[in-house]
Amino acid sequence: MSVSTRLAELGIELPAVAAPVAAYVPAVVHGGLVYTSGQLPFTAGALPATGKLGAEVAADDATRYARTCALNALAAAADAAGGVDRLAGVLRVGGFVASVPEFTGQPGVINGASEVLGDIFGDAGRHARAAVGVPVLPLDSPVEVEVTFILA
Repeated sequence: MSVSTRLAELGIELPAVAAPVAAYVPAVVHGGLVYTSGQLPFTAGALPATGKLGAEVAADDATRYARTCALNALAAAADAAGGVDRLAGVLRVGGFVASVPEFTGQPGVINGASEVLGDIFGDAGRHARAAVGVPVLPLDSPVEVEVTFILA
């Protein structure tokens, strides 16, 4: 099944590629891979929340934001690759969670990204991953996700 067919089945419409907030491009194709820059959870050009997990932001909300980051990464990768159906799977996910020192639920938050990619790609969506707690992210975003996709 094609990725575009699976997205339609899941009722997922990819967002427009988010504009970079600094000097970089959203995604780069190299060899058989597409590397995305870190994606914030922009929705219609705005962050849904700012702050840290364990303070201003709840884990359940941040998990949804990680899902949004993954869909933003998929949109960026599809744009760079020449279409979503040029993507065959996911190699690696890197997740960053802005959190207070006592918060230790970073892996659960980044599951929002991992699970939606698994829903879209099936077995080809299984990937290596890092989920890292950090003191602050760009624009005070609570979460940021980068993804390495495999080209078809």
